[in-house]
Amino acid sequence: MLKNFRLSSLALAFLVALGFSGKVTAAACGGKFPNPVTDICWLCLFPINIGMVPITMPGQTDNHDPKPPLICTCPAPPPIFVRIGVGVSFWEPARVAEVVRTPMCSPTLGGAVLGTLPVPAGTNHEGDDSGGAFYHVHWFQYPVLSWLGMAITQGACYVNETFDMSYLSELDPLWDDDQLSFVLNPEAILFANPVAQAACVADTVAAATTTFGLDTLFWCSGSQGSLYPLSGSHANHVGGVDSSLAIVHTHIFKMHRQFLAQDTSTLGAMCGNLPQPIMRKNQYKQQMMYPVPQNVRGYGLGAPSTIWGAGREFPYKGEDFSYLIWRKRTCCAF
Repeated sequence: MLKNFRLSSLALAFLVALGFSGKVTAAACGGKFPNPVTDICWLCLFPINIGMVPITMPGQTDNHDPKPPLICTCPAPPPIFVRIGVGVSFWEPARVAEVVRTPMCSPTLGGAVLGTLPVPAGTNHEGDDSGGAFYHVHWFQYPVLSWLGMAITQGACYVNETFDMSYLSELDPLWDDDQLSFVLNPEAILFANPVAQAACVADTVAAATTTFGLDTLFWCSGSQGSLYPLSGSHANHVGGVDSSLAIVHTHIFKMHRQFLAQDTSTLGAMCGNLPQPIMRKNQYKQQMMYPVPQNVRGYGLGAPSTIWGAGREFPYKGEDFSYLIWRKRTCCAF
């Protein structure tokens, strides 16, 4: 079970090549290894739907996806051809997103600096004329349900993944160049106008009142403003928590646009993940793990940080962030 808790050979070779030392650089990079007992919002697994029957917990909200059918079928190799199972949906802790100022700094790996690269450091300009921010992002596979051997991961719900750092923005030439990133999101020109941006007010209201925004307004990031550009820049920096949330949303969308993240939550994805170049943001919710864990409730992308974010940013070791990303799964368990 825990043998899967390891870096892939490719990631390990990469860290060795960069001179990974495993020590904390206190002045530039803080962090701690996540505690699976105290740092994870286990109630965020809920609501769980078994067919049309929901199992809920106080304070946990679901998105508006249709509930799965009680009986489902998935293709199978000969001589079976078809497997019959039970339709379930649940929230799965699947990824960790780090949002950092120091290149190669990893709060999730105990505050280690994984090497040095000639890339720009993160910046923020709260209170001055520019008003923007730039952060790097690291993306981990984090299949904690598989580590624990939970029965809900069987059948078409099973995910065969290991703990792995699968993306570093320091290696992505599009991440620190807003103009170059335009090749991934040419549709952004359609939303760079007052009318499209005014429509984001509705997304903000929905995210504030129901935890989840509106998938139809995919260019909006609720209380964090506009989603575009798909880079590490955030134009309206008012604090590290809000800017880091905006960067996480942008990064997940970018993963979908590059087909590195997929649809896991619609009824069409019950037997396997499907490509989803325009992300359904309500497939995800997030909770902070570092610097101060928020382990009571998961919030959808674009939900206001004022609900929970007070005291979760502070000088020195509290200006880099790590989020556990919960992914909605709709699947056929057999």
